[in-house]
Amino acid sequence: MQPDRLTQIRHYLYLHGTTGVNELARVVDTSVVTVRRDLQRLEELGHVRRTHGGAEIVNSGGLEIGFEARESHCLMTKRAIAEAAYASLRPHSSIFLDSGTTVLQLARRLRMGPIPLTVFTNSIAIVQALLDTSQLQLCLLAGRVRNENRSIVGPLAERSIEGLWFDQLFLGASAVQPDGGIATPDCEEASLNAAMVRRAGERLLLIDSSKFGRHATFRVAGLEDLGHLITDDGISAEWLARLDQAGVACTRVRTTGGETAEAGRIGHDGNNDQERS
Repeated sequence: MQPDRLTQIRHYLYLHGTTGVNELARVVDTSVVTVRRDLQRLEELGHVRRTHGGAEIVNSGGLEIGFEARESHCLMTKRAIAEAAYASLRPHSSIFLDSGTTVLQLARRLRMGPIPLTVFTNSIAIVQALLDTSQLQLCLLAGRVRNENRSIVGPLAERSIEGLWFDQLFLGASAVQPDGGIATPDCEEASLNAAMVRRAGERLLLIDSSKFGRHATFRVAGLEDLGHLITDDGISAEWLARLDQAGVACTRVRTTGGETAEAGRIGHDGNNDQERS
């Protein structure tokens, strides 16, 4: 079903950032006058902020504040990665969304295009982003609140995980280390993430290319423990080869030249699918 015009406008602003009214009118195939009226309505609803000659998306709940330093880094790349991850969602399945900032962008995309899902998370920010979203059953783990990441961690959260099973896990990370380890700076976060990996059927890592080759203190899992990785086209050929060797399918999104488009998928045979724009 074709989304309504207001949803189309929100989606475009989410992917492309601040956009002029002339471009928006072209995208949704209507007049500039109509787009200005739509933007006024979206601003009244709190979904967008009008700028000089255009508009930008407003994230619900003011969630940018707590994550400003990390979330604003490579924001458009993270949104492009989230868009590719959104395409992999399967209706009527159970998923886990961890507390990474790229995964938070997937939650925001899901709010714009709800799918019937059972969503588990340890992220307070994701719960705020998805509150009152139609078609979702939303479940937050119990445990200790880690203020730095607005996440739930600790033994109670881990015990909850061990009694659950998820069709898909969408995981973020601070680093993919030179030895292929997926790592994070916090011990409890790493332990809980490792439990998520054990309890998920399909494991997808959402991570921008700047994280490859970095170090973080606490290991979560190895590349061989994943099934699918979604990143951007900045990833090096060396890392693509290592992912293929580890048996990890890789989807790259193109973020150069101001565009965001899927740049192909590396399968287990090491071959690229044809690029799609």
